[in-house]
Amino acid sequence: MIIRFFVATAFAAVAATCPALAQTSDQTDGNLIIVTAQRTTALNLDREADEELATGPDAAAFIARQPGMALVDNGALSGQVQMRGLFGERILLRVNGQHFATGGPNAMDPAMHYAPMALIERVEIARGASPVRDGPGFGGGVNAVLKQARFGNAGTLSPQVDISVQYRSVDDSVAAGGMVGLANDRVRFGAIASWEKGDDMRFPRGRVGGTGFERAVYGVHAGFQTGSGEISLEYRRQDTGRSGNPPFAMDIIYFHTDFLRAGFEGELASDLTLEAHVDYSGVEHRMNNFTQRPAPAIAATRQSDTYADTMGAGLSLRFGSIDRHVRIGSDFEAIDKGFMLYNPLSPTFFIHPLDRARSDRIGAFAEASAALGVVDAELGLRVDRHGASTEVPRFGPGVPMGPANLARTFANADREWSGTSIDAALRLSADFGDVTPRFTLAHKTRAPSLVERFAWLPTEASGGLADGNIYVGSPALKIEKAWLFEAGFDWNAETAYARPLVYYRRLDDFIQGVPFDVTPGVLDTSVETVSSASGDATPLRFANVDAEIYGADIAFGTRLVGPLRLDGVASYVRGKRRDIHDNLYRIAPANARLALAWEAKSWSLTAEALAVAKQHKVSATNGEVSSKGYLTFNLFGYWIMRDGLRLDVGVENLFGKYYVEHLAGYNRNSGSDIALGARLPGTGRSGFIRLRWQSF
Repeated sequence: MIIRFFVATAFAAVAATCPALAQTSDQTDGNLIIVTAQRTTALNLDREADEELATGPDAAAFIARQPGMALVDNGALSGQVQMRGLFGERILLRVNGQHFATGGPNAMDPAMHYAPMALIERVEIARGASPVRDGPGFGGGVNAVLKQARFGNAGTLSPQVDISVQYRSVDDSVAAGGMVGLANDRVRFGAIASWEKGDDMRFPRGRVGGTGFERAVYGVHAGFQTGSGEISLEYRRQDTGRSGNPPFAMDIIYFHTDFLRAGFEGELASDLTLEAHVDYSGVEHRMNNFTQRPAPAIAATRQSDTYADTMGAGLSLRFGSIDRHVRIGSDFEAIDKGFMLYNPLSPTFFIHPLDRARSDRIGAFAEASAALGVVDAELGLRVDRHGASTEVPRFGPGVPMGPANLARTFANADREWSGTSIDAALRLSADFGDVTPRFTLAHKTRAPSLVERFAWLPTEASGGLADGNIYVGSPALKIEKAWLFEAGFDWNAETAYARPLVYYRRLDDFIQGVPFDVTPGVLDTSVETVSSASGDATPLRFANVDAEIYGADIAFGTRLVGPLRLDGVASYVRGKRRDIHDNLYRIAPANARLALAWEAKSWSLTAEALAVAKQHKVSATNGEVSSKGYLTFNLFGYWIMRDGLRLDVGVENLFGKYYVEHLAGYNRNSGSDIALGARLPGTGRSGFIRLRWQSF
């Protein structure tokens, strides 16, 4: 493919033209939360959140424990991050700084699918509005940073190790992985690998059929200090095997994904820093409706093959210091996606609902960070030019007349689009000792996805909504736009902290499924007729609507007496349409988490309670069902067995409470102890044990 050729050329160019650079990194502030995976040392009060109970396979559940965050549960390896009511492609999600297109048209491989917990070093969460230098992002941003070898001391190469193993009882899952490396002060080499396998998940009344999973990741990375800078190189391969997705009409058969990234960073001169990168990802994906669940009739047997290639690059110059500077830069991204649906038992039946679809974006940005008296200010502006197109859809002679006619109609339609977006963000803060007020005002945008724009065939491909509705795209979709207002403060005393925040987001041209026409249920169009033959006489089409999201969240904690401490988070978010009387789909209910911990020098024991409110403010358009509130308890602790060796143990859902998570999908797998169409329950009582060894 052209993209594969281009990435090879680009990597060669980076290696050939790299100047002498020095390693630098921007300081974090209260707008950027850094959450690290479990370390082998005890907890310090001044860390944001270093110790987190997260035993699931993906980073999404780990991230969901932070204020304002939630987990959209579409399967063990398909969980999506919700941030203050927004999820999916509306969040700027990256792994090791790399943004990429997912391979599944239903987002069975969201970005955090590629961040196994065994490999995570830390997660960087941009609160509210992500910096414009990271790219266009409608909501906030999340960057999962995987383990890597670090530069060491001068002299010979020294070994580095960071590996862990885990067992979890609720699904009899095992996970093992980590990093081994060699490094001195000039070079670093490392290899990462992980392997996970789990069975069906159990809940207090039975098991959720077809929820087993398996996944393997392996890769290598290197860094080289050259003069005043560092060159970095990275390759990673992920092979996801058969994994169940009961909220969808199909399950994962495989994902085969490659990641490559090269970069350099450092000082060209005094107060002049250069950062550059080029990266590539390639996804190959298969899913079907008969391997992981009871097979349907021969005529209804379906399998789908998809691919997604992403090429990206960026370059920026920073004039000034880390704290006070002007930064200018440019970046681009090119995506090539395809989607074929077929019946493997009938060779003449195949069709391409998304055929050789492409999107591209080229952008430029400028940021300034300065002090205005006691106020620290960061102002950013970016402009992006977008383009999208798709080819004439192909289909086989066994395709019925209805879908074939829709393909011919789409072939004669306008299949190209271009547009311009403008993002801006102003962030203000002031340090008054224990209290730091913060204020953000931002204008953020998102270009429609290829599925939202070009999906001409009525299918359940919806980017992970998993609401059971059939959708079609709209080629005339406008760019989403949002105004964000956010205010709060950080309070840090000697033995306590609190970080409350309130926000309001006005959404214009928000992309939402709406009834296909003004007579839903009346089969007076070809789209409705084809959709009805697939089981849904009231399909939805993606359209621009007006909406709003507002809410508040807080993280807090205090040292009580001696080694006893209390920590907690609480979140509330409300999302609704402004053009009609309806609510936005899949908005997390109000919730609070409280943890009481006893921390000794080498061990800790924590009791945790999670309270989730009922959610009756649901979307009628999406046919969303309301949910009840619940209260669950967890118990967990750790023991530092010796320097570098840590043991974690615990029990989740301690009292075996039956509950249903509002953000969970609806069951589509008949081979389960859950009724078809019922919302999937939360996990039952689950014990876990994890051992981690670090040596640097």
